[in-house]
Amino acid sequence: MGKEVIKLVLEDESLELVAAIGRSDEGTDAADLVNLPSSGITVVTDLELALVESKPDVLVDFTTPKFAYSNTALAISLGVRPVVGTTGFTTEQIEDLDKQCKAKGIGGLIAPNFSIGAILMMKFAAQAAKYFPHLEIMEFHGDQKLDAPSGTAIKTAEMIAQNREEIRQGNPKEEETIDGARGGYYNGFRIHSVRLPGVFAQQEVMFGGFGQTLKIRHDSYERAGYMPGVKLGIEKVMQYAGMIYGFDHFIE
Repeated sequence: MGKEVIKLVLEDESLELVAAIGRSDEGTDAADLVNLPSSGITVVTDLELALVESKPDVLVDFTTPKFAYSNTALAISLGVRPVVGTTGFTTEQIEDLDKQCKAKGIGGLIAPNFSIGAILMMKFAAQAAKYFPHLEIMEFHGDQKLDAPSGTAIKTAEMIAQNREEIRQGNPKEEETIDGARGGYYNGFRIHSVRLPGVFAQQEVMFGGFGQTLKIRHDSYERAGYMPGVKLGIEKVMQYAGMIYGFDHFIE
């Protein structure tokens, strides 16, 4: 994802790459990572030093849950607007980062998914839940993904819960003969996480009603599909103060 962001910025005349931070490829010209002409920006490992020296307007972070909170808090403290695609933030952390952003008078964005198609999938699922309250979420990712369920699945569940009262689905006498077979429980419905090599990113929300089912599914095939959303996020955080959770706020 970091390489895709570098490519996006270098190829977009309205954006300027001023720093590239990563734990690998130190000293490499960022453009070399994406087969573009030399940019003069080399990859460094020290985030704080890079932010202090380059003074960017925005930091785009696609790291891991272990580092994302501290990276985001550091950026805000230096007056840099964070656009974060990493998942795994707690509600308390998001609220805290919102306060930090407002105190600095800058915008921030934490988006479990930057794909416009995925956002529409979530919105459609939330709307359908008004009429089909019985549902389950199935999300599929590669076997190296660290968090389960995915941030997209959690955000989908939260949006659905806003349109649906908690009802416990299935037979009240249901019993799991293998622990976890029915998936994670949220607001009365289940979330299932599949982790397999060869899988990129897909999610399906399946609704059941009398004599019918409805399936709303989104499939991502490559990381470049997230970049139009990343660019919109970069532009939007320049326009408000506070931390926004979810790219869906930008899709009417």
